[in-house]
Amino acid sequence: MLSNKIAVITGSGSGIGAATAEIFVRENIAGIAIVDYNYEAACATAEKLGPVAFPVKCDVSKADQVQAAIDQILAKFGRVDILVNNAGITRDAIFHKMTLEQWEQVINTNLNGVFYWTHGLYKQMRDNEYGRIINLSSTAARGNPGQCNYSATKAALIGFTNTLAKEAGRKNITVNCVAPGATWTDMYSKVPEEVRQAMIAGNPMNRLGKPSEIGEVIAFLASERSSFLSGQWIPVNGGK
Repeated sequence: MLSNKIAVITGSGSGIGAATAEIFVRENIAGIAIVDYNYEAACATAEKLGPVAFPVKCDVSKADQVQAAIDQILAKFGRVDILVNNAGITRDAIFHKMTLEQWEQVINTNLNGVFYWTHGLYKQMRDNEYGRIINLSSTAARGNPGQCNYSATKAALIGFTNTLAKEAGRKNITVNCVAPGATWTDMYSKVPEEVRQAMIAGNPMNRLGKPSEIGEVIAFLASERSSFLSGQWIPVNGGK
């Protein structure tokens, strides 16, 4: 249970983030910031979740927007106990056709955004001697054709997580990675049908994951049930 805890989930207007927020509310979260660059989506998710949810507009790739969002959240709730760095984008291209813009957009969102949010909330977690930080990596950290930029960010998050876990443990802060495999989200709905079918055929469970299945693992890592688990990379991929 997450009673008396305050959470932030980036990219939670839809997909895995929204599904995780629903689970957090089911587990009696005291307050939750629904952070998304799409403010309408954040508001829609927050409305479904009820009065514990607080929608916040933020492009996580912009350090000034992240700090403004953190200021809003701390003014609303007073503290943050749980940070889920879920926001991420893809800008896929075979490497020799990848543009600098495609590279920088993904690095700035998927990696720099995690730094901005974690760095902005870490001091108050240390001061409170409590924190749960969950970063969304991906099984693409092992490499995917056409995803040098995305795979690089998701692999980098493993090193970031392992290092911060070693630094943060003495302050009762755990830091872990969840690494989804192919999961049915808006991102995957844009994948060509033949590619999606190949993903399904290559999975031992013969299907894509559900956002809620990823959310359940995140909720476990956010709770006291995982209080001695830190610095881990946990694939949630149907056995692939």
